[in-house]
Amino acid sequence: MKFQRLQAALALFLTLWIAVAPAYGASKEIIQLQTQVDQLQQQMTQMKQSFDERMGVMKNLVEQNTDAANKVTAAINELQNSLNKQGQDRSGQVDQISGQIQSLNDTMDELKVRLAKVSKQLEDMQSAQQSIAAQQAQQQQQQQAMAQAPPPDVLYNNALRDYNGGKNDLASQEFNDYVKFYPNTDLAGNAYFYLADIQFRAGNYQKAVENYDLVLQNFPSGNKAAAAQLKKGYALLELGKQDDGVQELRHVIQRYPRTQEATQARERLKKVSPTAQKSR
Repeated sequence: MKFQRLQAALALFLTLWIAVAPAYGASKEIIQLQTQVDQLQQQMTQMKQSFDERMGVMKNLVEQNTDAANKVTAAINELQNSLNKQGQDRSGQVDQISGQIQSLNDTMDELKVRLAKVSKQLEDMQSAQQSIAAQQAQQQQQQQAMAQAPPPDVLYNNALRDYNGGKNDLASQEFNDYVKFYPNTDLAGNAYFYLADIQFRAGNYQKAVENYDLVLQNFPSGNKAAAAQLKKGYALLELGKQDDGVQELRHVIQRYPRTQEATQARERLKKVSPTAQKSR
């Protein structure tokens, strides 16, 4: 565009120069000047062509660079999209793996609870088996002991003979064996009574009270019930429990009024309390 303006200005200058000069006064200088203007125009035309060619080359280069930049941009965008997709896929995989791990942890917790229950059941079963085994062993020992024990009448008579003979330790062992091997016989109540009497003789009044109670609780209609309650009253008095002892002696009188034990209870009450006769 600049070359065209310059060319137009030169043509206008030449026209004006020719107009002001006389037609007949054209000289050699004018011709030379016109020749120079033509040469200048040719040079300018050549420069314009060269410039246009270079501009074309530059335009092609710019277009090529633009295409290359666009391709690079597209490649970058595609790579970014690929990376984003991979990141999303990996995120999904991580979430999936996390869910699986949580599920496995839940399963492990449930298995632990079940294992604890099974272990508790096994322990209970083992305890039950041990208890049963212990009971069986105890029963076997009792059976073996009973098989080796003397007959009940022999064992009782031996214990009674030793009791009457003052052999308290031996009699105590024999009476204990009797109630151990033959606890449900009628003579078992007598055995408990004599065991209490041996404790009473030894001054162990509390233990004597416990054995007299066994006679009264387990054999209330036995032939030693009245004597057991009388001797229990005596033992309580010896322990300093006067009210309890008096209560037991009064029970003897009330329950067995016509027995020798009732007479003995009245005599003892006279020594304990002057008002004891009111219970008669």
